[in-house]
Amino acid sequence: MNTVIDRPSLRQRLRPLFAGFDVPLLLALAVLVVIGGVVLYSALQGQSVRFSDQLRNLALACVVLFAVAQVPPHRLMQVAPPLYLFGVALLLATALFGDVHKGARRWLDVGVVIQPSEIMKIAMPLMLAWYFQKREGTIGLRDFGVAALLLAIPVGLIMKEPDLGTAMLVLSTGFFVIFFAGLSWRVLALLALGAAAAAPVLWHFMHGYQRARVLMLLNPQSDPLGTGFNIIQSTIAIGSGGAWGQGYLHGTQAHLNFVPESHTDFVFAVLAEEWGLAGNLTLLAAYLFLIVRGLGIAAGAPTLFSRLLAGSITMIYFTYAFVNMGMVSGILPVVGVPLPFVSYGGTALVTLMLGSGILLSIARSKRLVQS
Repeated sequence: MNTVIDRPSLRQRLRPLFAGFDVPLLLALAVLVVIGGVVLYSALQGQSVRFSDQLRNLALACVVLFAVAQVPPHRLMQVAPPLYLFGVALLLATALFGDVHKGARRWLDVGVVIQPSEIMKIAMPLMLAWYFQKREGTIGLRDFGVAALLLAIPVGLIMKEPDLGTAMLVLSTGFFVIFFAGLSWRVLALLALGAAAAAPVLWHFMHGYQRARVLMLLNPQSDPLGTGFNIIQSTIAIGSGGAWGQGYLHGTQAHLNFVPESHTDFVFAVLAEEWGLAGNLTLLAAYLFLIVRGLGIAAGAPTLFSRLLAGSITMIYFTYAFVNMGMVSGILPVVGVPLPFVSYGGTALVTLMLGSGILLSIARSKRLVQS
């Protein structure tokens, strides 16, 4: 008697890997990636090699997103303390043995050159979410103090490199976890007053180029051909876009090389010049949809760890977008923060997609449990 073995098809075998994926979140990411590709192609002005590099970066980032989405939240929780300690150890090694480029010690050669501060963008919210999960039900003011210390160590090491932009992003990821854990508004008000009082002291310890960026924000016309050049040219590009823009591939400021770093930090100026207010609003709507969906995932997460982690990752999208658009528009100092999913570069794109993979993991775990 012959036994017939019904082997599952490839589609049937792959279906469990995609089961429970949050379609609205994936749709928001797809829209942002498409916008990024279109704008970046124009910003690179026919540099096919760099555009191909970005496509390769995107492919790697998508693989990372898919792989992380397969990891359940309780597994992510287990790796939080080791990843945090590993990241801090790398930051210490960078401070002692790191490579110096343009006066900054941000990179570490371990066979390949890495930037350890990027690890902390994910390790920081993981660690603090893990800590508050362990203290669930008994969270008090002392626990917020411990969390602040855990946050201050890597932020201080990153600022010492110096890398103000990355330090601000890591600080934001940690702050959002602490805030969502229940930090009172009274304490926040006291912290704000303390920060304002410490501003003169912080000014004293800032590097010369950092002070120059703040001063140029207040009056870029004081050095229009020097440190104020970037802000002046980017605001001209944004204003020249008008309501509907000058047309795709027809941005004069960007294509005549007046806009600095038009494919990285100042890519928003390219979009605003070529697509105008309509393009800006489309991009803002895509970011808003992503943030609202991420906060929805956070609100529906089953554990405190998942809620804090999802909320922090979602709000870091807001921080990236707000800071980048603010500095390109001349309302914030230039700190070197890329526009999420749009700016050229592999490290930031992979980090952002890794965070999106964590959001998918949290949403997926809830759906699979319910089903």
